[in-house]
Amino acid sequence: MLILRSNSTNMLRIKKLDIFILKSFTLLFSGTFFICLFIFMMQFLWKYVDELVGKGLAISLLAQFFFYSALTLVPISLPLAILLASLITFGNFGERYELLAMKAAGISLLKIMRPLILFCVFLGCTSFYFQNVIAPKAQVKLWTLLISMRQKSPEVDIPEGVFYDEIPEYNLYVKHKDRKTGKLYNLMIYNFSDGFENAHIIVADSGSLEMTADKQHLYLHLYSGEQFENLKSQEASAKNVPYRRETFREKHSIIEFDANFNMVDAGFMNDQSMSKDMWKLQASIDSMSTRVDSIGRQYYKESRSNYTPSQLSHTDSTKLKTSTITSVNVDSLYNTLTLLDKKKIISTSLGRTENLGNDWGFKSFTITDSDKNIRKHETEWHNKITLSLACLIFFFIGAPLGAIIRKGGLGMPVVVSVLIFIIYYIINNTGYKMARDGNWEVWQGMWISSFILAPIGVFFTYKSNKDSVVFNADTYLSWIKRIIGIRVTRHLFKKEVIIHDPDYNRIDKDIDTLNTDCREYIQKHRLTSVPNYINIWKKNEQDEDITIINEKMEAMVDELSNTKQTDILKYLNNYPVLSVYAHKSPFKKEIFNIIAGILFPIGLIFYFRIWMFRIRLNKDLQEIIKTNKEIQNIIKNNNI
Repeated sequence: MLILRSNSTNMLRIKKLDIFILKSFTLLFSGTFFICLFIFMMQFLWKYVDELVGKGLAISLLAQFFFYSALTLVPISLPLAILLASLITFGNFGERYELLAMKAAGISLLKIMRPLILFCVFLGCTSFYFQNVIAPKAQVKLWTLLISMRQKSPEVDIPEGVFYDEIPEYNLYVKHKDRKTGKLYNLMIYNFSDGFENAHIIVADSGSLEMTADKQHLYLHLYSGEQFENLKSQEASAKNVPYRRETFREKHSIIEFDANFNMVDAGFMNDQSMSKDMWKLQASIDSMSTRVDSIGRQYYKESRSNYTPSQLSHTDSTKLKTSTITSVNVDSLYNTLTLLDKKKIISTSLGRTENLGNDWGFKSFTITDSDKNIRKHETEWHNKITLSLACLIFFFIGAPLGAIIRKGGLGMPVVVSVLIFIIYYIINNTGYKMARDGNWEVWQGMWISSFILAPIGVFFTYKSNKDSVVFNADTYLSWIKRIIGIRVTRHLFKKEVIIHDPDYNRIDKDIDTLNTDCREYIQKHRLTSVPNYINIWKKNEQDEDITIINEKMEAMVDELSNTKQTDILKYLNNYPVLSVYAHKSPFKKEIFNIIAGILFPIGLIFYFRIWMFRIRLNKDLQEIIKTNKEIQNIIKNNNI
């Protein structure tokens, strides 16, 4: 009974931990989601703000516009919100040592992430639902509303000192405007209703402009002005153009101007890929592919019938075999013709060529346009899946990265998440354009972002779960130095507390032994001679002699590091860090060495690298002997 109670208690604790993790994540996710959604909505609005401002749109229309745009932007906002929320959540856990406490209790990172993984899977399904069910309907409503807003005429608000061209077929210039009374002063009006060359020009001292009650016309009142009308006919010359001048004290005219908001028919969105779910997209792809294949086969049959030579009868073919055919000079036949016949032949040939060119141009446009439409539907089909999968990928990037960085708040996590999302956005847009334009296969272009980011998420998750160092520059720098053969130096300093002093008498004898081993090794292995190209690929065993020398040297350095003599510490830093394997073979497995030796010039590069390490090893051993003598002299001179 006690065991069962203990197990149930542990299960209860895990559940409480899951609730705590979910609560911490969901609170941050709610805030980041609405922030991301607001940012994307502002970006979307910025693209069309010039077309919507100044048209006197009702608040209800603007509310609908924002609502439908928000619905369409939910799927793209979810991945960024998940990335930012996971970074902040696990950054807070690491900064407050909560993550350390969980791991100390024996809970791995994957178990900590388990409830959030399930939650992100749910968010991915939600994203897919929005894209497949809600977004197509919202896209129809949004674009219908947007096009209707575009077509609505702007409110008449004539500025001062510039020409106003928002009224169709009219250009108005007002020098001064009385904001209180609405009076316009020093007007100049260009009426292009009869064409640009037959424009009517009106100049008036003052006037006013009013909208009729039905908002279908503008009522223009003009006072104390003149009207100039061009009376040029089509047959008249351009030198003497008559015109009519009219002086008036008061003039009134009505201008057609529809200021009402008229909703366009939503039927134009039926064929758009963004207005269809996955099943409709697949059905459209199948039907369009069948249609294109049918058209292609028809064009192929037409080309064969038009360009395949006609079949000869048996009699004609027999005559053709028995007859003697000489070469025909087409140019000589052409030169025998009259100028009129030559003109007819050239005109006929040119006409046939133009007709064929136009025919094939039309056929090419038909096939190309159909293929482009098919690719649009295919990209939209794949996008519904990849964008939903991005929710899970971004979590596996953000959560382990937050655990590695261990910085919460809105500082570092925001910077990192924005950089990652920018990289994702660039890769995804590049793939989308390549797929849309037909440069790549559709699946390649739409899945390239997932193919690149998914391994990064796996890498971060693995490193964070193993508590490996990821962002330590010294680790990568040391690895690069080992690869290219850059020397690693020692940095030994005097210790503040020394428990055991070195045994200088024994160390003096050890130094003599070490010097003997170094000299024997140099003579035995002939480090100064050129290495044999064949042997370096065969001998892949470990060099036991240099390993023993290195162990002796390191043990002596470790013991002498406890010395109080600063002179000895100075010389200890002169001991080189030996590379005990790089001078033998490039790889530990013989098969890799053989392959490297066969491949040219890779084998030659490895050969010179091994030769370089042999020369360096010889210098290192000489340096060890030299440093040993200096330390022995210090020990003897100081009587220690």
